[in-house]
Amino acid sequence: MNATLLFLGAGVVVFVIGTTAHLVVRDLIRRIVALNVASGGVMLVLLALADRGAAGADGGAPDPVPQALVLTGIVVMAAITGLALALARRVEDTTDENEQGDG
Repeated sequence: MNATLLFLGAGVVVFVIGTTAHLVVRDLIRRIVALNVASGGVMLVLLALADRGAAGADGGAPDPVPQALVLTGIVVMAAITGLALALARRVEDTTDENEQGDG
């Protein structure tokens, strides 16, 4: 078993765990974290697929395009996570105010 298959399998497992948690959990914050876990799994799969092996044209150097996509994905994921957490906080604050006014 080589490292590429190991990272590919680990990425799939992490993606499945994140997706399952997103479908099962009802709390907004935990769902956002579950989506982050799932996207981390996708990024791990992309990095595993970037490996060309020893028979590659560059003597086994990994493909730089998937690596650039993963780095861009990390930046986008951080920005969207911040936005999602801010929106979730606002939704929870609005929900708390509505519940207090009804009682």
